[in-house]
Amino acid sequence: MSITVTADAATIAEFKQRYDSVHANVSSVIRGKSAAIQLALTAMLAEGHVLLDDVPGTGKTSMAKALARSIRGDFSRIQFTPDLLPTDVTGSMIYRPSDSEFEFHPGGVFANVVLADEINRASPKTQSALLEVMQEHHVTVDSIEHSVPRPFVVIATQNPVEFDGTYHLPEAQVDRFMLRMSMEYPDHASETQVITDQLANFVPEDLAPVISIEEFDWMIKAARTVHVAEGLKEFVVTIVGATRRMEELRLGVSPRGSIALVRASQAWAASRGNHFVTADDIIALAPFVLGHRMLLTPEAELQGLTARELVQRTISAVPVPANR
Repeated sequence: MSITVTADAATIAEFKQRYDSVHANVSSVIRGKSAAIQLALTAMLAEGHVLLDDVPGTGKTSMAKALARSIRGDFSRIQFTPDLLPTDVTGSMIYRPSDSEFEFHPGGVFANVVLADEINRASPKTQSALLEVMQEHHVTVDSIEHSVPRPFVVIATQNPVEFDGTYHLPEAQVDRFMLRMSMEYPDHASETQVITDQLANFVPEDLAPVISIEEFDWMIKAARTVHVAEGLKEFVVTIVGATRRMEELRLGVSPRGSIALVRASQAWAASRGNHFVTADDIIALAPFVLGHRMLLTPEAELQGLTARELVQRTISAVPVPANR
């Protein structure tokens, strides 16, 4: 039975209380990464996926585990390697001699939080095994659909400075991710605390859940009730439309990017205790939601331009709605 959630002050207050407890729980083991945790939670609450670009050892895997533990969700880690097969990701039909029947054996994507570790080390054929499930929340094996648990989020990682033995993620794959972000190095005090935690053997697996998976599902529904004014929808469409006309880009942002930015802004606003989206929410998230959906021309790359810089330039050229 579906639960109806309405957007009001009481609903958002309850949402924020639960959100703060999850954020604090993850922060107790992922030190000094408040902004990264907020972005990851925003994607999860908007039913989106996260692409983490960062060097090894910055806490990407630990954060994924901590998020799953905090909401009592099932966690699965798929180590992407050149010999990984698509069926290792989606699952396969196994013959059962006892009754001469084939039985479906789920693959690694059958979990609430799926860590696709070093996703660009697998072949394009294996990478593409994620396309259907990331968009439609099910896999098709032998023409039969198998739904994954809900909520469902893929947190994929890749090393942005090491390319030996890797395969470039195709644009169709990158476009499936709601957010692209990095963890970055911790500050001095936070890294000192990380060492202290490790010496005390305090790891993400030791975290106790602070809410249930059902409560988190309620939070997803609550985030979707956050009001988005018509002027703000037009603000998003104007920004996205401008990227498609930029001479520095070979490819602008798709309509999926528009939807992702609005959905993420709803979750972001709710996490701040608001039952309505503001232009500031959209502006804060735009570089993380839109940047990876833009393909620069070779000339723009030679000039040292980045997609995020072009997002900021686009936003600054678009009039901000009065009801920000």
